Amino acid sequence: MTFPAPNQRRRSPLPIIIAVVVGLVAICGVYFVLTSTKDGDEPEANPHRDGCITLNIAASSEKAALLQQIAKSYIQDDRRFDGKCADPVVTSKASGAALDALAAGWNADKDGPVPQVWTPAASSWVSLLKQRLAAGDKGTLVPDGKLPTVAQSPLVLAMPKPMAEALGWPSKPIGWSDVLGLTNDPNGWGSKGHPEWGRFKLGKTNPHYSTSGLNATVGAYFAATGRSTDLTDKDLSNAGVLQYVKSVESGVVHYGDTTLTFLSNLAAADQAGRGMTYVSAVAVEEKSVYDYNQGNPTGDPALAGKGPKPRVPLVAIYPKEGTLLSDHPYVVLTNASDEQKAAANDFLGYVKDSQQQKRFTDLAFRTFEGKGGAGLSTANGLLPDAKFTVIDPPAPQVLEKALTTWDAQRKRAKVLLVLDVSGSMNTDAGNGMSRIELAKKAALQSLTLFAPDDEVGLWTFSTEINGAATPYTEQVPIGALSANRARLEQVVKSLSAEGGTALYATTRAAQNKVAASADPSRINAVVVLTDGKNEYPKDSDVDGLIRDIDTSEKEIPVRVFTIAYGGQADLGVLQRISSASRAAAYDASDPTTIDKVLVNVLSNF
Repeated sequence: MTFPAPNQRRRSPLPIIIAVVVGLVAICGVYFVLTSTKDGDEPEANPHRDGCITLNIAASSEKAALLQQIAKSYIQDDRRFDGKCADPVVTSKASGAALDALAAGWNADKDGPVPQVWTPAASSWVSLLKQRLAAGDKGTLVPDGKLPTVAQSPLVLAMPKPMAEALGWPSKPIGWSDVLGLTNDPNGWGSKGHPEWGRFKLGKTNPHYSTSGLNATVGAYFAATGRSTDLTDKDLSNAGVLQYVKSVESGVVHYGDTTLTFLSNLAAADQAGRGMTYVSAVAVEEKSVYDYNQGNPTGDPALAGKGPKPRVPLVAIYPKEGTLLSDHPYVVLTNASDEQKAAANDFLGYVKDSQQQKRFTDLAFRTFEGKGGAGLSTANGLLPDAKFTVIDPPAPQVLEKALTTWDAQRKRAKVLLVLDVSGSMNTDAGNGMSRIELAKKAALQSLTLFAPDDEVGLWTFSTEINGAATPYTEQVPIGALSANRARLEQVVKSLSAEGGTALYATTRAAQNKVAASADPSRINAVVVLTDGKNEYPKDSDVDGLIRDIDTSEKEIPVRVFTIAYGGQADLGVLQRISSASRAAAYDASDPTTIDKVLVNVLSNF
């Protein structure tokens, strides 16, 4: 905070107050959008026609909302085939999560409606599904032959325009080698004449769940080899290749299950006047740059034009080493009935019609043939005439090894898990188990998502019980999971619930604890799971908490990821907490989804 010099005339605080309020409203608004569009949300109710079968479609998150609108038009047009009709129901499902669900047999209670059509963001996911089904001798769900596609969008590095211009955009080719150079340079952006921008910070999603993360990982491996074709098993064992990718990963601020986390955080930072401080570049699909610059970081067509446009726009950098396409395949699964297959093919024809394809290109997708439209323009931060090399995805077994190899190369984490053990956690979760029983089960399962050399600790909190000095208790100090696992499992299994909810005091103390030993080579974070609202009179100042945990000026930020567990959790406050620390809030208002939500949360590490 800057204070006026003594000889300056004191100005009215009203404009500052208004600016702060507007900034907070913008941040909260962005986070409402983020949590309301998380993977697995139920689709908006479509009109229903009597006598028509249901066609369930699992679609990747960046196009699910658009396909929902197209499905609604399909029904309203009373489209029919062979004298029959079907009502498409589109559900958002992250490509990696859908892969895992299909490979495991798709549990409708856990994964949502069983799909007859799967349209991930890229064909790489289909190759991985075929590989995993074959390895498990489970037959196949994917028909033979070349798969149709519904749209295209290349992977780009989205960068704040002034930063891109400092690297020579739009005339100079830029790529992964430039990212590596800036990441490794101790002067960071100072080497380009801008020390005020600090070190180079990369936003990149987890390749196990997100197409942009998968494509960015594969693209970095290709860049390390200097080739744009034929990535091999041998390449993935080459020490020089591995070091190249590990160095790129060292610049990551955190990972995530979708790019919405990064773009929403960036939008919030931008509205607060800090659009150059959160990340230097984010690996996203080309069309996501358009969405962001339109003030719609989630890409939901229903929200187009409703958010403020950024003060600092993003521009698309097409990596000079080559890039991968998200080709959005349309897979009619073999377990569909003949009538469902006919319905799926008819809906595909409708989607590929020129009128519907224009709906894609208006939002800066390219058509299924690769042609751009009105959204693909320099005014929107894109280069419609950009020449870039398209990298063909490697063979399925190489893709699988790339994911496994990335697990060893990714940036490591230092995470403090903070679990609410207040009395309300004894409430029935709706499936015969209490909230705390479900949370304990999910927490035990989540430990398998960390690497042995990730550092993990555990706190619990309620209010002071039996004369305790603080409402929170350090159950397991932060340390390498390989050393802590047995103790963590023992403590989690023995947890019981009583007392109130000292949310603010605990969150502040937890962040301070991690910050005291924050490691710049790791992702430093706190994960807070709570089922209630703050019930602690000794610390009820939420505005003070938000100021205290703001990471925007911290050299080594400690991000606070929050989980609203159950219908009584204070989701609005949790969104503010996560937004202030440039993290993400997750909605587990249905307690039975906590295992899935924890997977999404821990994908950030």
